[in-house]
Amino acid sequence: MAVAILLGDEELLTGRMLVFVSVLGVLSGCGNGDSMESFGGPTMGSTYSIKYVRRINLPAPQDVRVEVEKILADVDRQMSTYRADSDISRFNALPADRCQIMPAPILELVRVGEQLSQQSEGSYDLTVEPLLNLWGFGPQGREEKVPSAAALAEVQKRVGYRHLRIDGDQLCKDAAVEVDFNSIAAGYAVDTIAARLDAMGIHDYLAEATGELKASGRKLDGSPWRIALEEPRDDQQVAERVINVDGYGLSTSGDYRNYFQQDGKRYSHTFDARTGAPVVHDLASVTVMHPSALMADGLSTLLLILGPERAWDYAEKHDIGAFFVIRADKGFVTRTSRAFERLAGAKN
Repeated sequence: MAVAILLGDEELLTGRMLVFVSVLGVLSGCGNGDSMESFGGPTMGSTYSIKYVRRINLPAPQDVRVEVEKILADVDRQMSTYRADSDISRFNALPADRCQIMPAPILELVRVGEQLSQQSEGSYDLTVEPLLNLWGFGPQGREEKVPSAAALAEVQKRVGYRHLRIDGDQLCKDAAVEVDFNSIAAGYAVDTIAARLDAMGIHDYLAEATGELKASGRKLDGSPWRIALEEPRDDQQVAERVINVDGYGLSTSGDYRNYFQQDGKRYSHTFDARTGAPVVHDLASVTVMHPSALMADGLSTLLLILGPERAWDYAEKHDIGAFFVIRADKGFVTRTSRAFERLAGAKN
């Protein structure tokens, strides 16, 4: 869950795996009539928050909120696997060899998912929902436990991005696959909100949903939006590094808050679609900085699946800004890609 904790003049927003530090400055506004506005609420089983500088002649805060919540409602109605009437849940309920007309955003995300699957040699896959349910992590999961080999083999017949096909405005399947957008839907929502804010003339903002964010411009006092990357611990919040962000999305994926243990072994909710099992490696979390919050969201999941060495090679090959936190004997060590140092070190 995302929560807001006020600590003096700093506000920490802890999302799925990130802590966002936002020094707000003077909330009452400046002499020129500008003011800092903020609002938020529940969304996608978590929360969202919007902060922005309202200049004179810009829309009233209540009008901005209406627009943002309309976007979030559309995402929930189209992409939620936790409501039976969503577009993707109705598609997931179809048997093999069926098609369904889909909204353009769903087709866009399927294309993004296919791209990430191809680039990860099938490790990342949007059709892992049957696996999530089997292991107890999904919306239909009954019990968190290691499944039998027979049950796993049966479910894997219904997993694989190659079973999906786009035909015009229809999404089709040749097996009874089920699509799960949890790894990219929030990033898509943030990008869509950011585009709407820009269209409304709002260019200084921090938009966040379920821990994914995008920041643009400056705060009311002219200082940059400051984001703190959290150490992957479940006992306390510790900032590993604080960076300034302007014009980029940020997403962190980690395996340290959603897992179960059985027979002394730890099983996380992050799956490699090729094996059908949770990943087992020392990469605890990955933060990705990218112009698109959607791509940051998907890439952070992809890199977490790959593990410390493969993920590092992937980030360097594709020039991805990535911040890695890796388990070591006495705690954690961090590693950053060259693109991340370039982006995080840029003067904003």
